[in-house]
Amino acid sequence: MTTFKDRIDQPINRNALADRGSADDAVVKPVKGKRTPDTGRLAVLVGTAVDLDQLVRSMGLSAQRPHSLFTSRLFVRDQNDAEPISLVGPIVGAPYAVMLLETLVAWGVRHFFFFGWCGAVSPAVNIGDILLPTAAFIDEGTSVHYSDSREAPMVSHPTPASVEKIMYMLDPENTRLHAGAVWTTDAIFRETPDKIRRFQAEGALAVDMEMSALFSVAHYRGVDIGGILVVSDELSSLHWVPGFKTEAFASGRSLACQMIERLCQQPLSIHTSPKESQS
Repeated sequence: MTTFKDRIDQPINRNALADRGSADDAVVKPVKGKRTPDTGRLAVLVGTAVDLDQLVRSMGLSAQRPHSLFTSRLFVRDQNDAEPISLVGPIVGAPYAVMLLETLVAWGVRHFFFFGWCGAVSPAVNIGDILLPTAAFIDEGTSVHYSDSREAPMVSHPTPASVEKIMYMLDPENTRLHAGAVWTTDAIFRETPDKIRRFQAEGALAVDMEMSALFSVAHYRGVDIGGILVVSDELSSLHWVPGFKTEAFASGRSLACQMIERLCQQPLSIHTSPKESQS
């Protein structure tokens, strides 16, 4: 019997991500219209309104009137000698996160970073720590629609190049920074002791609600994605320990915002894959 550990280090098989038809056989598709803004090829998906507001302020976009994208706000930072960069949020849950990603891909975005919150599952991870997901256990219902029903993937992965870009900015001596697997669920109020123990045994560091679906769909659409998560609460003891109002959490969010800003300051060529640069 195949276990999570047998699959965690293996990238998703693109041939297994052929959802009983071609990638373009859906009846309802996202489209790019005449009034669609020029988003550029790099977008940051921001999970919470408070972090989106912080990035909008720090990136000098406070005076801009945002575009509406479903129930989210889309900000575009125009740059004099480079392509625009987009910020969009807030985002909650796998289905909605994928709606945004699919739409932005249709609008021309090819590189994504997701910035959100997570709950610690490993006792080695604490409130305010920053997590770089290197894999995501699929416990949500969106990924299966982008996979072969005969062999639904158990784990999804970020783009290696995107992980490397984030890793480059991390201080290996900082004990608040972690890289590893996360568990993505649809049901925040069904994070039971049995499930927590199960994913602890499989090596999950934290639980979130978007990462595995975003990784799955990014692979399906052939775009790059990486994630940065800040630990907002702890479940490792099988008792919920919220940390939303703690100084440690505020500090972690501030550091993560700084990391996102630095990623956005890199020349777009750093985010461009060899395949894209040849086109």
